[in-house]
Amino acid sequence: MKLNRYELKSDEYLTTFDFLSEGPKGKIEKIIQFSIVNQDNVFNLAFGDKNAITGEIDDRIVTDNGDSEKVLATVVAAVYAFCDRFPEAWIYATGSTSASTRLYRMGINKYFDTAEADFEIFGQTQNEWERYQKGKDYQAFVIQRKNL
Repeated sequence: MKLNRYELKSDEYLTTFDFLSEGPKGKIEKIIQFSIVNQDNVFNLAFGDKNAITGEIDDRIVTDNGDSEKVLATVVAAVYAFCDRFPEAWIYATGSTSASTRLYRMGINKYFDTAEADFEIFGQTQNEWERYQKGKDYQAFVIQRKNL
């Protein structure tokens, strides 16, 4: 997927990425992190602003820096890089609020046709997982890179 995005920096394992969001509110440090959650090769995708004091992710801040499309494209680029390194990984994602989960769903819907060519995509409704369907309300998402 060729979208306008920010330059990513990563750790040596390609599990933590950072970049600078630039907009009306200035330059804001962002972090994308993939953390293993169990023995079945499932990784949690965490994303948010970098806390200036702790250096950790703050996923509750609404930055509203006018660059959401570019930020989303940057997160997608990190997902591709991570999957290149860990091709068997399943990536779990959900927002820290219902509003952020809705934004993720809107992003998936917008680029669904392209994403579906590269990834297996599932959505969670209540406690059930199903193949992702555009326009449906999901509480969480899980994806895996297809064998290309």
